[in-house]
Amino acid sequence: MVSIIHQALQYLAFTHPASAIPATVRQGITFRQRRFDNSLIRLDLKAMIAGKDSGFESHIDSAGFTKGAILTHNRHMKNILIVGCGDIALRVAPFLRTRYRLFGLVRNTARIKELRTHGIIPLTGDLDYRHSLARIGGLADTVLHFAPPPNSGDTDTRTRNLLTALSLGTLPARLIYISTSGVYGDCGGAQVSETRALNPQSPRALRRADAEIGIQNWAQRNGVHANIVRVPGIYSAERLPLERLRAGNPVINATQDSYTNHIHADDLARIVVAILRHGKPNRVYHASDDSDLLMGDYFDAVADAHHLPRPPRMSRDEVQRVVSPLLWSFMSESRRLTNRRVKQELRVKLRYPQVADALNAIK
Repeated sequence: MVSIIHQALQYLAFTHPASAIPATVRQGITFRQRRFDNSLIRLDLKAMIAGKDSGFESHIDSAGFTKGAILTHNRHMKNILIVGCGDIALRVAPFLRTRYRLFGLVRNTARIKELRTHGIIPLTGDLDYRHSLARIGGLADTVLHFAPPPNSGDTDTRTRNLLTALSLGTLPARLIYISTSGVYGDCGGAQVSETRALNPQSPRALRRADAEIGIQNWAQRNGVHANIVRVPGIYSAERLPLERLRAGNPVINATQDSYTNHIHADDLARIVVAILRHGKPNRVYHASDDSDLLMGDYFDAVADAHHLPRPPRMSRDEVQRVVSPLLWSFMSESRRLTNRRVKQELRVKLRYPQVADALNAIK
């Protein structure tokens, strides 16, 4: 029993060293957070008594997610902070949670239980309010920035607030940012590599480009290893345009149509993990599959797979008149992303190289 108590005291000293926590952060910890931390410590002590100190011990369901995860900190684990804990974050977590201690920044407290179920320690904070981010400075060795920019303006104030907060403590060694292929603008159907100059043409793309430039400049000034992941249309069984097809919304005639690019959500998660392991410093990567599709052909394929009517075809001018400006910003730009870096540098073998592969699996 004495050895167990000694282990427990060592654990508490490791997880809460006073010298490693800035005074402003210590003062800002709420009673709820203390109670949550204490509950984790109690779980850890139980696990230590049972001889478990190797990461997350839990039952794993058929999808690879934890059921009732018990967090058992390993002192050799490094911390990863996930900013933007949506669908992709939850797909990334199973690859990382046995090797890293995962923290997730959330502004909706209703999601705290969900994150804990996935082995992610929730931290409340809002990227729109810089003062709410005090506790993340110096917390993580790696930051996975998945959060979208604001819905208005030409700048990404959320990313600026995040970088300011990260600078208030020991800097992370790495930062991975999920951006969009929209930063290239319309390329007239040309093949596009990661070295192509940015040419954002919509407010949404301008905000993403602002975030990219801000991250790259911040990383260069501070010696942080940053990677930008430019992502096209993300899809999965749960992320298909079925409602749009049911509504009978039109697409552009084949002779005038735009090339579009896609990545399955599972493959995107695996690419993020590969970048963490193999990504070169300050490198941009395209998270795109091998498909070479016009947008209308993509909608036709989804319709056929789900036994829905194919969408009507119209001229570009007609489609622009009947769809929203936001949707038109996606439909009007044409480019074909190369993915050589993902395959050669990151050694990723796509689970769904073509959209058709995923649609066949869904059937």
